[in-house]
Amino acid sequence: MSTLTTAPEPTGARALAKRLSLHLDTLPTAAAVVIFIGMIVYGEAAYGRIVQFNTLSNLLINNAHLIILTVGLTFVILTGGIDLSVGAVIAFSSVAGVMLMNAGWNPWIAMVLMVLIGTAFGAASGVLIQYFHVQPFIATLAMMFLGRGLASILSTVPERLADDSPVRELGTQIKVYDGPKVNDIAITPGVIIAAVVVLAAFFVLHRTRTGRTVYAIGGSEQSAQLMGLPVAATKMWVYIISGSLAGLAAVVYTARLGSAQNITGIGWELDAIAAAVIGGTLLTGGAGFVLGSVVGALVLGLMNVLITRDGSIPPEATTIITGGILLVFVLLQRAVLARRRE
Repeated sequence: MSTLTTAPEPTGARALAKRLSLHLDTLPTAAAVVIFIGMIVYGEAAYGRIVQFNTLSNLLINNAHLIILTVGLTFVILTGGIDLSVGAVIAFSSVAGVMLMNAGWNPWIAMVLMVLIGTAFGAASGVLIQYFHVQPFIATLAMMFLGRGLASILSTVPERLADDSPVRELGTQIKVYDGPKVNDIAITPGVIIAAVVVLAAFFVLHRTRTGRTVYAIGGSEQSAQLMGLPVAATKMWVYIISGSLAGLAAVVYTARLGSAQNITGIGWELDAIAAAVIGGTLLTGGAGFVLGSVVGALVLGLMNVLITRDGSIPPEATTIITGGILLVFVLLQRAVLARRRE
C-alpha cells in the first residue's frame, strides 16, 4: 500500500528567500518611491517651500503630458518593445491641430484629429513590427523621422492658439482648495485627463485578459503563442495605445502652452522611457507597474524643480543627472533579473 507524501513547507532561510523572490519585481518601483520621497525631504531642507500644496499642484500640472506619454510607453515596454516616435507624433499632431483650428476648424474636431494622428502612427508602427517583422527600434525610428519631417513641412515657426480658443480651457487651473496666500491646491482638466488615463491603464493591465497577455508577451512571446494568447492583436494594440496617448499628450500640452512648434517633443520619448524604467518597468518586458511609471515621471519632474530652485546647476546638467539615475535603475533591474534566475 503506497502513501502520498507532500514536500514540507520551506522554513527559516528558505521561507524568507521565497518571500523575497515574490517581491523582487516590486523592488525597482519601491526604490523609485523612496527616491521621490528623499528628493522632497532634501528639497524642503535645502530650499524650502517644497512640501506645499502649490508646489505639488504645479508638479502635476506641468507633467500631465509626460505622465500620459509614459503610460503609453509602459504598455510597449512591458511587451519587450520600444517606441521612439512619440515625441515626433506630439510635434506633428500639435502643429497640425493648431493650424486647423486657426484655419477655422471646430476646435473639438481638431483635438480628436490630433489623437487620431497618433493612432495612425501607432498603427503603422504595429504593422511594420508585427507583419513585416521590422525591429521595434527601426520601425519606430522611421516613424519618428516621418513625424518630425511632416511637422517641419507644416511649419517651422511657432503656431499660436487664439486666446479665446476652447482648447485653452483644458489648461485652465481649477482651485480645489483655497490655501493661505498662493498655497492653493489647483488642478487643470489636463491633470484630470492624465488621472483617468492612469486609472484606465491600471485596470486594463491588471484586470483584463489583454493586460495579462501584455505581461505574457514580455515574459516569453513564444510561450504566449503556444498558450493560444492573441499575441499579434495585442502587439498591434500596444503600439496603437502608445500612439493614441501621444496624440492625447499633444492636446494636453498644447492646451497648457497655447502654441505648437515643429521642435516640440524632442527627447520626450527618452524622458518617457526613463520614467517607465525608473518606475520599475523592465526594459526586457514582462514586469512593471503603471503606477510606478507615474512615480518615475514625477521623479523627473521634481528633479527639474530642484535644479531650478538651486540656480547654480546649469540646465544641461539635467540630462546628466537623468542618465545617472537611469543607469542606477538599469543596474538594479539587472540585479533583479539575476536573482530571479536563481
